Amino acid sequence: MIYQGIKFKTKIINKEIPKHPGLEELKYWCREFHKFHLAPPYSGGSYGNLSFRVKKGEDSFIITGSKIGLKEKLSDDCFVKVLSSNLKAETIFISGIKEPSSESKLHLAIYRQRKDINAIFHGHCKKILSNADRLKIPQTQKEELYGTMELVQRVLEILDDKSFLIMKNHGFISLGKTMEKAGKLALEIHKKCL
Repeated sequence: MIYQGIKFKTKIINKEIPKHPGLEELKYWCREFHKFHLAPPYSGGSYGNLSFRVKKGEDSFIITGSKIGLKEKLSDDCFVKVLSSNLKAETIFISGIKEPSSESKLHLAIYRQRKDINAIFHGHCKKILSNADRLKIPQTQKEELYGTMELVQRVLEILDDKSFLIMKNHGFISLGKTMEKAGKLALEIHKKCL
């Protein structure tokens, strides 16, 4: 897979760099995803994106920016606050100075459907994908291109109350009520594949 940028319009509402107590924990999990090869690097960034819901009951969230290398020491301006969206018009409204991750539409759709989820960690790991059947990890029925509404639809079709799932021939999504739960679940699944 070659990263070709985001596939939606970004409307910057303001250029305020996100400030939130949860940012330090998100940075920690970004480093862990790099350390355990759950977000492999490419030239200019990492394959994967992590987010957390800003406030319970609301759909806004803070997510890694597009073309962010998770191995680097991340500053607050590497993150973007997604305020809202018009998914039909494929437009995301943000606060920050970077473009949001290419999978922001997917994160938003999951937060809207699953009010119990407060963290979404998306990674790429060949070992997890190749062990999905053995570990009985639910998978989308069809492969779709990253960052598309078709991919969002495939995920929503199987989401239900699941905490971990595979996007066919793409990557995984680990969900949790907290960042710790989403992160630890991804690490537990990864360990089972070694």
